[in-house]
Amino acid sequence: MHDTGPLHPENPARLTAIMDGLKSCDFINKLDFISAPLGTREQILLVHTAKYLELVERSIPADESLAHLDSDTVMSNGSFQAALRAVGSGCQAVDDVMHDKYKSAFCAVRPPGHHATPDRAMGFCIFNNIAIAARHAMQKYNLKRVAIVDFDVHHGNGTQAAFEQDARVLYISTHQWPHYPGTGKPDEKGVDNILNLVLPAGTDGETYRTIFSENIIPALHNFQPQLILASAGFDAHKNDPLASIKLTEEDYKWIGHQLYGIANECCGGKVVSMLEGGYNLQALAESTKSYIAAYSLN
Repeated sequence: MHDTGPLHPENPARLTAIMDGLKSCDFINKLDFISAPLGTREQILLVHTAKYLELVERSIPADESLAHLDSDTVMSNGSFQAALRAVGSGCQAVDDVMHDKYKSAFCAVRPPGHHATPDRAMGFCIFNNIAIAARHAMQKYNLKRVAIVDFDVHHGNGTQAAFEQDARVLYISTHQWPHYPGTGKPDEKGVDNILNLVLPAGTDGETYRTIFSENIIPALHNFQPQLILASAGFDAHKNDPLASIKLTEEDYKWIGHQLYGIANECCGGKVVSMLEGGYNLQALAESTKSYIAAYSLN
């Protein structure tokens, strides 16, 4: 188990809350629950440096103590296996949607990933799960256009760093500004493949939907992705303790509907979503359920 300690906001109760919520939902008969395989060294090296992977491996505690990869990224003796399964989950989900086994997939994983840069752990993240999934998709299926939509309340600096010079990937992020990690300004454009949409504290669902409709939907239509990946963070919820955006469960359902519609138009409905943040357990469970419902009830 990826144990981060009793006071850490990114803790095992997050997945328990999500799974309990899904198992009691009225669309459970439309869901398949699949255990994630372990990711491979080769998959990790699609994004991360060998030196960084070796550092992570050396940092695994041999006992019940905790190790810190940075000030807030913690490893227990089960964390490396959990991080491998998070990587494997994204790659397996890509395989499943590319082979038309499923139109869409949601990866309920921890640790999250979008802050991890190619050579550094950061912000609770060990490996950048969504970036690895994108590179896996491009390498294995020769995709030329992959879009990543990141609606976590924090900017995915690691994902941007992985792709800011790779025009095959369109990275779009909505995030509170100013806020951790301090990246994601609108003028950070990469090779015209980065779209950072900053949100002032207090942004509500109506404003968010307008920003999404006027910016993200046209950008995706113009890019015509062959696959859409979503960094699905639910910490922009109004009750989340780590930020100050005012989204609700219905807003997350709306986001899911928008991505579902665009994916149907551009890439045969192919969407893989990977859990990022969300630290109020009830809000996380309800928001995740609402987001997944947007795909499952269509």
